[in-house]
Amino acid sequence: MTRKQRPAVDRSIASGGGVTRDGQPISYNRAPADDLAPWIARLYVTKVDMPAEYRLNCGLFNDAACIRIQLRGQWTADTADGRMEMGKSALFFGPQSRRMPISVTGSFISVGAMLRPGACHVLKGPKVPEIVDWIVPMADAGGNPDEWFSLFAPDAEPEAWCLAMEDRLRTRIAVLDAPEPDPATTRFEAAAFADPTISIKQFAERAAIEQRRLERIIRRDFGMPPKQVLRRARALDMASHLRGVADKDEAEALALRYYDQSHLIREFSELFGMSPRQFVETPQPLMTLALETRQARRLEMMARIAPGEIRPWE
Repeated sequence: MTRKQRPAVDRSIASGGGVTRDGQPISYNRAPADDLAPWIARLYVTKVDMPAEYRLNCGLFNDAACIRIQLRGQWTADTADGRMEMGKSALFFGPQSRRMPISVTGSFISVGAMLRPGACHVLKGPKVPEIVDWIVPMADAGGNPDEWFSLFAPDAEPEAWCLAMEDRLRTRIAVLDAPEPDPATTRFEAAAFADPTISIKQFAERAAIEQRRLERIIRRDFGMPPKQVLRRARALDMASHLRGVADKDEAEALALRYYDQSHLIREFSELFGMSPRQFVETPQPLMTLALETRQARRLEMMARIAPGEIRPWE
C-alpha cells in the first residue's frame, strides 16, 4: 500500500467504539487486570449500527482462542465444520489458520475475552488442535450460556461489561486453581509479536529447550506447528498495516519480513483469500476490528505503548 492509498471504508456502518484516522471502525478493547494477564489476552466490546436489512460480508482472522458472546445481529460463519447460522449466542472460537468468511445482517453487538496460548490447556477447555478454524457452542465447551448472557446489563457501559467478564473468568481460574501456561509458550507468543522471522532452531536455543519438545508444546497450545504460528503472525501484522491499524513507523520493517513482493502476494493471498491490493480496496470492517484489537495488544506487550495510551492509528 502506498502512502496515498487509504483502506476502503463501508459508509453504511457506524461503530460505537470510534474510528481510526482513516475512518476504520474500532471496538472498545483493553488489556485484562494484572491478576488475569497470564491467562487472558484481551477484552473487547463491539457495537455497530447498520440498516436493519443490511448484510455485511467480511471475515475474521484471529490468532487467539476467544469466548464470544453475540448479543445482537444475525450471523453466518463458514467454519472448518461447515456453515453456521446464529443469532444471540454464546460461542467459543478456536484460533484461525486463515481468514474465516463471516457475515452479519443488521446492527450487532459482540462481546468477548481472548485467551492467551496455553490458557485452554490449563483451564480444562477444548483441546486447541481440535478446534482450529471451528466455532463451538459455549455449552459444548463446558460453559453455561445463560450465565454469560446475564453478565451484560443492556444499559451498562462497555467497561462495566468488561469488569463483569473479568469477575466471571477470575472465578473460573480460582475454582480450578489453574497454573500459568507453560513458560515456553509464553516466550514463543512474545517472539511471534516481536520478530516472526526468527527460526525455530534459534528460538529453541535461546529458550534452552529441546526443539522437538518445543514443537510439541506449541502444537498443543497454539493448535499448529511453530512455523505456521510465525507465518500467521507475519501476515496479520502486514494486514494490520494495510488496513491502517498499525504503527506507521514499522511499515518498512514489516515489508522486509518478506523476500520480495511476489513472496508477500503469494503468502498473503493464501492466508486471506485475496491479494494485498484487494485487501486494501475492499471494505473490511469486521477484519479491521479484530486486527486493531490484536495490534493494540501487540504494541502493549512490546512496551511500545502503555495500556490505555492513545494508539498510533487513532
